[in-house]
Amino acid sequence: MSPTRRHAALGLLAAGGTALPAARALAQDNAAPPQIELPDEDHPPTALDTTKGRYEHMLAPVLINDQGPFNFLLDTGANVSCVSHSLMERLDLKSAETARVHTVVGVRHRPIVTLDRLRVGPRDRRRVRAPALPIKGSDVDGILGVDWLKGQRLTLDFKNSRMEITRSQQDQGEPGRVVIVPARRRHGQLTIVDADLSGKRISAIIDSGAQGTLCNRKLRDLVRAQEARRGPPEPLRMVRMESLAGESFEGEAVFLPFLRLGGLHLGNVPVTYADMHVFDIWGLKDSPALVIGMDLLAQFDQVALDFGRSQVRFDFV
Repeated sequence: MSPTRRHAALGLLAAGGTALPAARALAQDNAAPPQIELPDEDHPPTALDTTKGRYEHMLAPVLINDQGPFNFLLDTGANVSCVSHSLMERLDLKSAETARVHTVVGVRHRPIVTLDRLRVGPRDRRRVRAPALPIKGSDVDGILGVDWLKGQRLTLDFKNSRMEITRSQQDQGEPGRVVIVPARRRHGQLTIVDADLSGKRISAIIDSGAQGTLCNRKLRDLVRAQEARRGPPEPLRMVRMESLAGESFEGEAVFLPFLRLGGLHLGNVPVTYADMHVFDIWGLKDSPALVIGMDLLAQFDQVALDFGRSQVRFDFV
């Protein structure tokens, strides 16, 4: 696959599973993490076969309270893990409190449940507090967020339908095969910083929980200004979308003429403009920004997000 041009179809449903309790966001805003953060020694390497969800998401097998496996969506745009309402009822999980949860659309109060045990392969966590969301679709039982990935490396192997969680490691780029792009960590997510649109600097979030790639108003205006210099703009085309939690919203179809992510060059990239709450969460409302979803990510053989060294690796053929 050529790294210089992609045609990734944007479906009518673009699911965004960003879950971010307000208290956690404030705590992370006030504490700048170090550039390299190594994980605890007792985190074993994890490799799991994944399945493909209804909207092309990667689903991993997860055990809850020694029951399952259940299908959890891998969401690098969520900083906490969540369960669906249906799984909450199935396992008779009780909630004694609610909390504010931020989604791609806005803020909602959601019940909080405690998972006595949550297992992902050999990784085992106890007494996990998780929001319960009205996740649409019977194929998704919950969401695995980046709370599992402190200082570690997540590899999404699209070619072989596998995911791996390993220690942070140094990578080397290979011209024509591997591109390494620097990033920064904020609220647990990785934001690509070495990126531009036709020479104008932008930011890009990697969000494996989003089916389609989104852009904010600043980036849409930048594209429209470039189009106006070339001639009359194309008529607007609206796209109806829906979040994982069933929240409907509309966006505007936009094509990015030339996008650079580090040493990766993409042309004629289809995205959707929707100036959503998610850009406020990540502090990206006032500068051109993208949320890169599965429509672009799945075009690569592998995408590895290294949360220890704050970098993203793209493998392609």
